[in-house]
Amino acid sequence: MEWIDAASAAERLGVKPATLYAYVSRGVLKRRHSEDGRRSLFDADEIERLARRGRPRGQPPELVIESAITALGVDRPYYRGLDAIDLARTGTFESVAEWLWSAPSARWASDPAALQAAVTAQHGLAGDLLPLDRLQVITTVLGASDSLRYQLDQESVVATGRRLICGLVDALPALGPGDPGSLAGRLWGKICPNPPTPALLHALQAAMILLADHELAASTLAARVAASAKADPYAVVLTGLGVLGGPLHGGASYGAERLLAEVAEPGQAPRAVGDRVRRGERIPGFGHSIYKNGDARGALLLDLVEAAAPGHGRLAAARAVLVEVRRRRLPEHNIDLALATLGAVTGMIPGAGEAIFAVSRTAGWLAHAMEEYARRSLLRLRAAYVGPPLQ
Repeated sequence: MEWIDAASAAERLGVKPATLYAYVSRGVLKRRHSEDGRRSLFDADEIERLARRGRPRGQPPELVIESAITALGVDRPYYRGLDAIDLARTGTFESVAEWLWSAPSARWASDPAALQAAVTAQHGLAGDLLPLDRLQVITTVLGASDSLRYQLDQESVVATGRRLICGLVDALPALGPGDPGSLAGRLWGKICPNPPTPALLHALQAAMILLADHELAASTLAARVAASAKADPYAVVLTGLGVLGGPLHGGASYGAERLLAEVAEPGQAPRAVGDRVRRGERIPGFGHSIYKNGDARGALLLDLVEAAAPGHGRLAAARAVLVEVRRRRLPEHNIDLALATLGAVTGMIPGAGEAIFAVSRTAGWLAHAMEEYARRSLLRLRAAYVGPPLQ
């Protein structure tokens, strides 16, 4: 059997690469990945048969967006061609965000006046409000305070992105000392009352990098639609935040937190998992729609937490849950479980995983927004109407 790369397959079919991948998602074509996971390969005979038969018809159109930001490999994302796993081992969140934005390195700081307004706006909120709810309030106030929010050229959006992400972190109530030397260190002090160790802070930094983007995830698609209508960056981020909290997306980390909280000691793992199976519920922190055989992001983050806090009781609970899920032959764990484990080991507040996810993914949303601003056209999905006959 001869295997050819995506460029050769698209050329033979006379379609764009994005259309080729749409055929894969619709089951028209099959593909496999190269051994390094960087390339998609197609059966040359299958491509030839499709080329002779002509383009598939009779199926509703599928939205395909060409993007140069993130490609999804077998078990991991690649940011503008670079392995996100490698970036997470050695990079900083700020440098990775700038890589996603194709922007030069510059100073990251929030706007003092906008920051004060965002802090003040939270005075009437409940003290136990989850961080994700606070982030929506903060984004709204930061946007209302920014007279440059409607500047949509790339340089301006990059500058807005730095101010916005710093503002999201700095406006959250302080809980502990943190580390002002990095954005990850500043975020630590807003979601954890305990001081960080260098190794655990590195794990948080890695988590932020791993979560910075994930191609057209639900929140990113929503953010791109908003950006295509020329919504300003703050409105784009608010759109993403609104979708992120769903339990099938970023909210899954909160579900994984609650799962681990039920396992006070390893022997309770079978009951916690079994009860969810009996109720027909998904096991939060397990399974992935893209990475069917395991999420390398979750594996790396879990390894970093284990290396930073060997023998910790919360790690034993997480490992017991893993063993029970595997005993039942359920899907492998994903980054949500690793994020919940990081929170449990460090003593982070409830909802910390969602906050890490939201702050990190803001970098990706803005990268996608910049692509849409440059396109100068509105994303318009079409519905396949199945309602009553038209009168």
